[in-house]
Amino acid sequence: MKALTIGKVAKQAGIGVETIRFYERRGLLEEPPRNDSGYRQYPPEAVVKLRFIKKAKQLGFSLKEIEELIALRHKQDATCGDIKAQAEERINNIEERIRDLSKMKEALVELTRQCSGNKGPVTECPILTALEPTGEDP
Repeated sequence: MKALTIGKVAKQAGIGVETIRFYERRGLLEEPPRNDSGYRQYPPEAVVKLRFIKKAKQLGFSLKEIEELIALRHKQDATCGDIKAQAEERINNIEERIRDLSKMKEALVELTRQCSGNKGPVTECPILTALEPTGEDP
């Protein structure tokens, strides 16, 4: 088993060196031993773990949720049901974000419909007017 430098791990995992250091500080990745020159010496398994983290992030899991998934992966009494529950929670969060984004889009579409787009002064722009604070805003 040949140890890898941080640069090689980053390249193989498809992430940046600073991201690896950040994950170490967060506790997602164990800090590896160092050689006599002080360079980190990563085991090949670090690449596998970093790819796992990267894929989980691509699916929308937060770092806290990824920590929980990693913990479940190593927990003796954890089940596939535990992992499925995490994924279903993520799906619910994504669906909520989609609803919120749809509402934002609808509001912006309506505002752009109200704007003539003429070359008049910006003080007459209905988009800016809609964004102005009112007495009702907190």
